[in-house]
Amino acid sequence: MTTDQILLFSLFGIVFGLLLWGRFRYDLVAFGALMVAVLLGLVPASEAFAGFGHPATLVVALVLVVSAGLVRSGAVFLITRTLVDASRSLGTHIAIMGGVGGVLSAFMNNVAALALLMPVDIATARKAGRSPGLSLMPLSFATILGGMVTLIGTPPNIIIAAIREDALGAPFGMFDFAPVGGAAAIAGLAFVAFIGWRFIPVRDSGVGGDALGELEPYISELTIPDDSKLAGKHLRDLLEPAEKADVAILGLVRDGKRRFGMGRNLVLKSADILVLEAVPEALDEFRTAMKLDFAPEGHPIEDAVGEGVSLIEMVVTAESRIAGRTAQAIGLGWRKRTVLMGISRKGQRMTKRLRQTIIQPGDILLLLTPSDTGEDVVDWLGGLTLADRGLSVTRDSKTWAAIGFFAGAVIAASLGLVYLPIALGLVVVAYVLFKILPLAEIYDHIEWPVVVLLGSMIPLGAALEASGGTELLAQGLVSISAGWPAWGTLTLLMVVTMTLSDVLNNTATAIVAAPVGIRMAEALEVNPDPFLMAVAVAASAAFLTPIGHKNNTLVLGPGGYGFGDYWRMGLPLEIIVIGVSIPTILLVWPL
Repeated sequence: MTTDQILLFSLFGIVFGLLLWGRFRYDLVAFGALMVAVLLGLVPASEAFAGFGHPATLVVALVLVVSAGLVRSGAVFLITRTLVDASRSLGTHIAIMGGVGGVLSAFMNNVAALALLMPVDIATARKAGRSPGLSLMPLSFATILGGMVTLIGTPPNIIIAAIREDALGAPFGMFDFAPVGGAAAIAGLAFVAFIGWRFIPVRDSGVGGDALGELEPYISELTIPDDSKLAGKHLRDLLEPAEKADVAILGLVRDGKRRFGMGRNLVLKSADILVLEAVPEALDEFRTAMKLDFAPEGHPIEDAVGEGVSLIEMVVTAESRIAGRTAQAIGLGWRKRTVLMGISRKGQRMTKRLRQTIIQPGDILLLLTPSDTGEDVVDWLGGLTLADRGLSVTRDSKTWAAIGFFAGAVIAASLGLVYLPIALGLVVVAYVLFKILPLAEIYDHIEWPVVVLLGSMIPLGAALEASGGTELLAQGLVSISAGWPAWGTLTLLMVVTMTLSDVLNNTATAIVAAPVGIRMAEALEVNPDPFLMAVAVAASAAFLTPIGHKNNTLVLGPGGYGFGDYWRMGLPLEIIVIGVSIPTILLVWPL
């Protein structure tokens, strides 16, 4: 081993050790290692920040923004609100939610797909009276599996495609991962839905069912617009979609008067105001599904919707400007272009219109404000902002535009008409120009620690390869598997990669393992593509621990899981993934 190789292997060992320890965040560890490598002369100073402009880094950032646009436009509500039913059996529910999660994860970042579906899954579990822990882990695994199918589904695929371009002259295409990733995903989803969930320990953690419902529901109002298809229908026609969204219809306001106990046969009219009880997520889902307005026509907030609005939860204190007064009395609407969307007052019923209800200290207000003035509104009111729960307002009028732009980009990139980072960049520009995503929020949706991790690890991976370190690793694996059949060598590579991915970030694992796979293929004088595909599947298949993949970490708390719960379903799942992937790789990508 050369001095550079010794230093790089030592540096990688320290990085992996710190990542396993978890004392410092992974982006700080990776960036610190990059700086040390530059000081030691292992990475040229001129190339220290080349990873931040690497196509893989840009694609990961752009996919997160595009995913946010698809969520904000209501594109995903089109799927979830028609498929989720709390009356289904647990196995059927897991199969449907897993299928939805898998499909979404193939075309949007799998972390974003889980973040979108997790509240739906928890709400369904609450309605069905079961622990969300029985379905959240299967949902996490399903979204991880779905990400294996396309180039943009998961960061390891993006990285491996970029490494192939650097090493062999051309990247993998959008759907080159589909035969192997699809076979592994289908087999894995079938196992998770019908068998795997039975291995999850059942415990009453007191976490899952109320993870998103710690606050009391809000009493809220939504208006039937003039051009609504609901005009002329009966109130009973809203009961089923309201129940599906977990919204209670308390009454109706007509001609300025609030009426309770309205009959199911009441005919709805334009400008009617529905009085509802719901948590913010359910309220937004119901508003999107029924195409209802925030407030009576002409309210100042309507002018701000196109530029971006935010939902803010605020606690009223005794010193608040609004305490002891009404929203109407202080001019909340015309002074601050803000709508009082809901009031949460535990244990008490409100009988007046929201804007005419006297606000009391301790009330929690749900405010709809222009995005650029939200903090100013809270300061003006003198309240305390609750911890940000990521509440957003769905732009349902832009649903098909968002889908169209994204579909066009996927098709253009798949046909080789436009380079994928450019296609995704054009989608982001279109989302801003058509006001699907406010410009002020674009950078909020990029997960900067992941960008820093990628930008830091790519030069380190390149240095390891340039020093001959990856070739040394490859020779070691080849010597271990000397005399083995091809499937045995591929299996060894998958097992080693999976093991790393279960304890490290899957992005870092892909950066290290993909060049090793190429060197193994060169040593055996065979096609490197089967080895890259094996690394792609294995790097994503992190099912044994909650730290191997962010999706597993996301469900750890809400599901009430322990660290040792994941391997019960994860170990047989990883064995199934290997068992399906190896023959599929050898069939689709011959050596």
